Amino acid sequence: MKRDVRKKLRASLLGDRIAVLAGAHDGLSARLVQEAGFDGVWASSFGISLASRCVADVDLVTMTETVDIVRKMVDATDLPVVVDGNSGFGNAVNVIHMTRLLERAGAAGVCIEDNQYPKRCSLYDRASRELVTAQTMAGKIRAAVDAREDPDFLVISRIESLIAGEGVEAAWLRAEAYAEAGSDAIVVHAKAFPALEEFLAGWKGSCPLVAIPTLYNQVSLGHLEAHGYRLAIFPNQSIRAAIQAMRTTLATLRETGTGNSVDDLTVPLKDIYELVDLPAIEAAEHSFIPDDDAVVRIVPQVAVAQHK
Repeated sequence: MKRDVRKKLRASLLGDRIAVLAGAHDGLSARLVQEAGFDGVWASSFGISLASRCVADVDLVTMTETVDIVRKMVDATDLPVVVDGNSGFGNAVNVIHMTRLLERAGAAGVCIEDNQYPKRCSLYDRASRELVTAQTMAGKIRAAVDAREDPDFLVISRIESLIAGEGVEAAWLRAEAYAEAGSDAIVVHAKAFPALEEFLAGWKGSCPLVAIPTLYNQVSLGHLEAHGYRLAIFPNQSIRAAIQAMRTTLATLRETGTGNSVDDLTVPLKDIYELVDLPAIEAAEHSFIPDDDAVVRIVPQVAVAQHK
């Protein structure tokens, strides 16, 4: 089944409409992304760092921890899960190991960025950042492509030139190098859309483009699609919304001291039961687990047999 969703996601890169992924950080959020009707799940390093350890997105969560969380996300959804692999947890050898583990965990692809390891989140304005050379990053891409067993497992390259101040010309050169190395799609990260329009005006390549419109969030999906983008990612809105909702709920509970004061802020329990498919568990219990009376009758017989 995971091969099927990988094929579908890969096909969308060559289609005439933009596919949309939403960020998730655990099994629950991945299930909610599916419930909302998105085309896929983005396993956000920003969200995973926050939710799992409440730490900054600076490679403090290990590869092993990330793979374990991704596996749970894959189990919770039928959608393709694309993993934010940061800078690959090290050099090309680390990238090989990461790619194999993520593919075996059921992920549909991985995105690798050309920030140095340990990376610094692109949203952190005051963080100093240096990029690896285009040749070093191209080596990581070739390593990931070589390591995958399923040819439909996506290897996406993320260019940080516009964030790091290298400029558009450097982004063009990196994009050409990464496409030649075997990238299935390319993200050119930016803080404003005009910089991307300048990149698009001079980009002559055919590698599908991916948008992450966190810092140019006024740009619509239709506008991105018209500019040639075939994949868009809303990476961290879900966890930011969760933080706000939890703060409001907890503050209200602390102030009022009564549970019913937050009834309008929380989902009914029956919604949770549907989300986790409780009826299927109840059906399995009814089909395969003896009722209490049967258990009571069986136990004394076993005890008697043991004392004969």
